[in-house]
Amino acid sequence: MKKDLPNILWYCTDQQRYDTIGALNNPHVITPNIDRLVHRGTAFTKNYCQSPICTPSRASFLTGCYPNAIRAPRNGNFTYADQYPLISKILSEQGYDCGLVGKLHLASSFQRVEPRVDDGYRFFKWSHAPRDDWQGGHDYADWVHQKGGVLKELVKDIQGIPAEFHQTTWGTDRAIDFIQEKRQGPWFLSINVYDPHPPFNPPQQYRDLFDPKQMPDPLFRESDLVQQKILEPIDFQSKVRRPEDLDICDPILPRTPTADSVRGAEPSPGAKDAWTLKAAYYAMIKLIDDQFGRLVDYLEATNQLENTLIIYATDHGESLGDHGLIEKGCRFFDGLVRVPLIFSWPGQVKSNLQSDALVELMDITPTLLEVCGIEQPNYMQGKSLWPIISGSAKPDFHKPHIRSEFYDALNQPYHSRATMLRDERYKLVMYHGIGLGELYDLDQDPGEFDNLWDNQDHSEIKLQMIIKSFDASMQAIDLGPECIGPM
Repeated sequence: MKKDLPNILWYCTDQQRYDTIGALNNPHVITPNIDRLVHRGTAFTKNYCQSPICTPSRASFLTGCYPNAIRAPRNGNFTYADQYPLISKILSEQGYDCGLVGKLHLASSFQRVEPRVDDGYRFFKWSHAPRDDWQGGHDYADWVHQKGGVLKELVKDIQGIPAEFHQTTWGTDRAIDFIQEKRQGPWFLSINVYDPHPPFNPPQQYRDLFDPKQMPDPLFRESDLVQQKILEPIDFQSKVRRPEDLDICDPILPRTPTADSVRGAEPSPGAKDAWTLKAAYYAMIKLIDDQFGRLVDYLEATNQLENTLIIYATDHGESLGDHGLIEKGCRFFDGLVRVPLIFSWPGQVKSNLQSDALVELMDITPTLLEVCGIEQPNYMQGKSLWPIISGSAKPDFHKPHIRSEFYDALNQPYHSRATMLRDERYKLVMYHGIGLGELYDLDQDPGEFDNLWDNQDHSEIKLQMIIKSFDASMQAIDLGPECIGPM
């Protein structure tokens, strides 16, 4: 292992879109601390997740592999960590003291605490959803009880869970607990907050900062209703709706539409529309920003910031009313698959750099291996970003294309299997087995409204993209055990 290795703080939110950071051109959010990280480091503006749902994405970016290659295609159980070790396991074997705070979601936590794989974490403070239906082992719920709260009652409060009881706040407290421990050698901490994942219930004091009437419009045209109707067999978590009449399944929002739920009216606590949803979502991100800032301030106050590599990322995005959809599921619009990725390390990572190269979340693990001087295993399909973030390579190119997958996820029928390939100009989506697909010219149609799949003028482009997608899928297949005999 190299001498003088950095501490590593990997801050991972849950379900945060790419367009939710002030310094990256969103004037409606309030993110001064994340903005400061952008200015101190390198931000990738065209970063994509490898699946638009949790377990496949998390298994992918923790191993540096595509979800199908490591047999982690659904929100179920990732059982192959012995064959494809997590980056935390690799780093622990190299002398890092590894800790996890918050969500892991490599296995289902349905009616149970998530069972652990051989993950390499010595410090393990687990929390999944803000629920209180486990017998024990849910550190966040225990913390709420110790503070005098009852989580199952707090989640019902129409004003949201108070900030002092919030999972995001708990995450910072536990992270500071880990960082201040005495140790020999560097530490690696993965902190995984649950927000801005549904339910969209920020503390009221944060909700009050964002006026739904001032929120930007979602990406929506009436033609979206027709387009999504075609894909209805590939069921989304919620029905397709116009932005003014979203069917938000949220315990703090009544499920009966109100008369004043359209844009321009004074929103009530039960308003159900894309703008009210967006205001709540931005409020959740503001709480994240405050707590992330508290954590970075602690590193600075304890003279650890200079030797800490910080990564800010998420697992996948959120539809947020775009194209008449909310939450996540089998779609590949940018709101769902394009996500934040920021690196900062004073004096080592290029500062105030915004790269528009095509990159993938699974590139994080190979990057950490290169930082630590560890040889990248042959089975990993990610590619280190260190040349760009260290300034030794130009920031405008990393890969010719990126991929995302949705294979039989959420236990949907077989025909929900789909793949996406995006190059510099075009995005191709194929819903395998049913003959449906999408093709978007992102130069001419960045909002992804005009599906060119059946457009004869683009048949040659479509064919070229299908070939690229097939070749990329073949490259993403696991090659099996190491070959030790002659070829």
